Amino acid sequence: MDSSPARKIPAPSPSRRPNGKPKSKPEENKGLKIIPKKVKTNIKMFSKRLGLDLPFLALVIILVIIGLIMMFSASYPSALEYTGSSYTYLIRQGIFAIIGIVLMILLSYFNYKLWHKLAVPILVASVVLLALTLIWPTGSSVHRWIGFGIFTIQTSEIAKFALVLFLAHWGSLHFKRMDTFKYGFLPAVIIFAVMAALLLKQPHFSGTVILAMLMVTMIFASGVKLRYIGLLFLMLALLVLLLFVTGKLGYAMERLNGWGQALVPNLDKDTWNDTYQTRNSLYAIGSGGFWGQGLGQSRQKYLYIPEVQNDFVFAVVCEELGFVGAVIILCLFALLVWRGITISMRAKDNFGTLLGIGLSAQIGYQAILNIMVITDWMPNTGISLPFFSYGGSSLLMLLCQMGIILSISRDSNLEKV
Repeated sequence: MDSSPARKIPAPSPSRRPNGKPKSKPEENKGLKIIPKKVKTNIKMFSKRLGLDLPFLALVIILVIIGLIMMFSASYPSALEYTGSSYTYLIRQGIFAIIGIVLMILLSYFNYKLWHKLAVPILVASVVLLALTLIWPTGSSVHRWIGFGIFTIQTSEIAKFALVLFLAHWGSLHFKRMDTFKYGFLPAVIIFAVMAALLLKQPHFSGTVILAMLMVTMIFASGVKLRYIGLLFLMLALLVLLLFVTGKLGYAMERLNGWGQALVPNLDKDTWNDTYQTRNSLYAIGSGGFWGQGLGQSRQKYLYIPEVQNDFVFAVVCEELGFVGAVIILCLFALLVWRGITISMRAKDNFGTLLGIGLSAQIGYQAILNIMVITDWMPNTGISLPFFSYGGSSLLMLLCQMGIILSISRDSNLEKV
């Protein structure tokens, strides 16, 4: 019998295979060429992988197309009368629409987070432009545009974007302190006060109203306490009262003349003249009925409604497309705002959420206020209908802002390949 001690069989090393051969280390496989699997990547511009929100884009394009059609239908009589060509307004607006859509797509690729760095410069530039508007030579007492040849810029459109952008920037930087007076309430009020003072000097009361609504929306979304928002409403009411007592609301009070009296019989001559545009707008809406007179069949657009291609284009929409067509267009606006806010709520940061909410809210506010004006629920204050009213700078700004929302959607929907 062998008395030698039994040999211990070593346990299999982790580096050995079951057959005893050592595993090859990754660095030892230098001669082995590993071919990675090919990954199919969808490189289409509107692919889901790139994050572009198709429903939002489709709604914007549909509204632009319908807006061009209805603006042309409403404007060709006045264009022929005043410019000698029925297509003048359509050609100009169409050029701006094409440029705007291209810019919208390009901005959708631009990382929206970079707007953080541009918030303060754009705010300063917008204030400078508002001030410059007051001294820019015009042919009337109203100073709202800066003209460069045939191209004019309504500086209030830039101011709206600048306010939303800065408050989104500020709200995201100080999100945890936005419920305080110092960070949440005071900066917004100071900036709004500067812009509002310049707008009131133009005078541009409708722009001031929209600016106030955007400010309240932004600070509410940022988490400002309701008592501060209540204080803001009290301050705004006191400001209006002060302007009224000191006689600084003369231009606005003129706009109140005849408000709500457009269809009142036996008006005096001055009130009759003051309500002329609104009265014919109501005639157009009423004659449209349920189904409308048919596309191109409006009667009131034949120089009965002054400047029908601008703020009162929706009255022709109601006359030609009727109640059904008007409701469909309003639903498109509602869907656009809802989709924009939905995209914003999915953003990966507070800046994207606040910026998207503000830009979406602007579309909704302007659409609501414009329709209130043409139906005499609100004084005639010159509020344009987004994508419908004639105006190149306004359309460009709106489409660029929609591009920013699409950029937010690209970031929030980005999928890993």
